[in-house]
Amino acid sequence: MRPVWLFLQDLVEDLDAARHRDPAARSRLEVALGYPGVHAVWVYRLTHRMWQRPGLRLAARLLSQAARAATGIEIHPGAHLGRRLFIDHGMGVVIGETAVVGDDVVLFHGSTLGGKSMRRGKRHPTLGDRVVVGAGAKILGPVWVGDGAQIGANAVVIRDVPAEATAVGVPAVVRTRPTTAPAAEMVDDPAIYI
Repeated sequence: MRPVWLFLQDLVEDLDAARHRDPAARSRLEVALGYPGVHAVWVYRLTHRMWQRPGLRLAARLLSQAARAATGIEIHPGAHLGRRLFIDHGMGVVIGETAVVGDDVVLFHGSTLGGKSMRRGKRHPTLGDRVVVGAGAKILGPVWVGDGAQIGANAVVIRDVPAEATAVGVPAVVRTRPTTAPAAEMVDDPAIYI
């Protein structure tokens, strides 16, 4: 269990991640008061700590459902989320119990990290670091999405996506980015996000 001061440090990192990734964010105060994606992540951080104690699992689940009602974002307390996750707009985002999300990931509204099976065990995706998941995208099953990959808007991913690749379409087709292309910050493909 992480010390409380590290927990508070994570909350500040979440604020800064939103400010860094959203050009509309003007201050930490604005993000803290008006960003439901940040609120959902904060409640998740608390419920995940509770989930680690079997006697608090029901309470964790109920609190996560209250956060879902308030934010429109459902994050199961059993999921493992990395640092500096930013959920932009957020409405309709679902993150399943066995999902694993790396550091510096961006999820847009309507995206799902869901399962394809009703069996117990690993049934949700694993996302590496710096992954961007476009609006409405569905990543289903115990697939792996590599570091720096981008998932296009409304894509349905049912197979692994290699690092630094882009997956688009239904079902998603992987496009590997050329190694000579400019950095993603320099040239963004709007179809990834909308």
